[in-house]
Amino acid sequence: MGSQKNTVPFAGTKEQEAALLKVIADHKDDKGALMPILQKAQDIYGYLPIEVQSIISNEMNVPLEKVYGIVTFYSQFSLNPKGKFKVSVCLGTACYVKGSGDIFNKLQENLGIGDGDCTADGKFSLESCRCIGACGLAPVLTVNEDVYGKLTVDDIDGILAKYK
Repeated sequence: MGSQKNTVPFAGTKEQEAALLKVIADHKDDKGALMPILQKAQDIYGYLPIEVQSIISNEMNVPLEKVYGIVTFYSQFSLNPKGKFKVSVCLGTACYVKGSGDIFNKLQENLGIGDGDCTADGKFSLESCRCIGACGLAPVLTVNEDVYGKLTVDDIDGILAKYK
C-alpha cells in the first residue's frame, strides 16, 4: 500500500474561505499568529491541504515552505482529509505483540488505503497510533469515539460493516 497520493479532491467552500480570511485578518498583526491561524484553519476545513496553506502563506506574507514545514512537523495537523469514520489502530507495544500489525494490514486491504489516507468516498480514514491507554484490551482499534478491544483479524469485517 504505502501512502499513495490523496485521492479526495479539495472541496473547500466560499464560506470556509471567508471564515479563514476573517481568522487571518483578526490575527494578521499578532506576533506568533501562524500556529493559532493553522489550528483555526484545520478546525474550519478538517485538514490543511496545500490550497489552504497557500491562502495562509499569501495572506500572511510567509513563505509556503515555512507553512508546510510547520504543518508537517506538528502531529496535530493533517495534510489529508479525515473520513466520516476515523479508524485508528494502536501499534504500541502491548497491542503490537498481540497482533495489531496484522489487524492494521487487514484494514488497509479492506479499505484500499494506507496509513494516513482517506477512502475516495470520504467515508473512512485510517491511521496508526501509539498507546491509547487500553493495554488490557490489546489489541485495540477505535472508530471515532468507539473502542474495540481483544481483536482478531476475523473481527474486522464485522466492525467495518457497522459503519458502511
